Amino acid sequence: MKIGVCIDKVPETESELIISEDNTSLSFTGKYIINPYDEYAVEEAVRTKEKLGGEICVISVGDEQNKEIIRKALAIGCDYAVLLKTDDRIDSLSVAKMLASEIKKRNFDLVFFGKQKVDFDSAVTGKIVADILDFNYLPPAVKLDITQKTICAEIQTDNGVMSLETSSPAIITTQKGLNEPRYASLKGIMNAKKIPIEEIAADSAKSFCDISSYKISSEKKVCKILNYSKDSVKELADFLKNESKDF
Repeated sequence: MKIGVCIDKVPETESELIISEDNTSLSFTGKYIINPYDEYAVEEAVRTKEKLGGEICVISVGDEQNKEIIRKALAIGCDYAVLLKTDDRIDSLSVAKMLASEIKKRNFDLVFFGKQKVDFDSAVTGKIVADILDFNYLPPAVKLDITQKTICAEIQTDNGVMSLETSSPAIITTQKGLNEPRYASLKGIMNAKKIPIEEIAADSAKSFCDISSYKISSEKKVCKILNYSKDSVKELADFLKNESKDF
């Protein structure tokens, strides 16, 4: 089975967000890590390979810093990797188009994505790739049963659990609760250093959504608790009319 897994980097949790003086770009202190939801995707890809055989290709769109997260995926059990290299600041649609083009060349049976990145939280890249390639698509799953012929998934909804079944080729998105990502072994880390990362210069990217400016959101105010009494209805009405706009 040919398996792909798409990953990206995000700033570590302790990073400090810095907005440029002209409010048009962001930078971060600290280092970048693999997007947490992508860790579930890597783990599920490795489990699928262990169960059904095959090989796993890691694909990432970004700059030189993406190599560190690619090495982590290789250390966990992926077999080879592709970096679609670009320094451009691009949106989810541009990333999806790049990924779709590369995935199409490689004839994957399954491609795993994390459900979203934890920095911008757009949660659309996997869906767009599936639409471009006309692949079957599974929304973020909490349970998967994959065989050579079928993919059965359980999806958490507001009203319970929904069961879905599809077949390859498919895009599968992952989330917390699906599995427990493993740690890389020392042997895996050493082996990952020996695996070459194929670098492909991405086409000049056109961003379909331009960011005009960034700003820090206003500080959230504490909640206001109204005492329960016969006067609480009037107090609530006065609050909603005169004060709620400040919260």
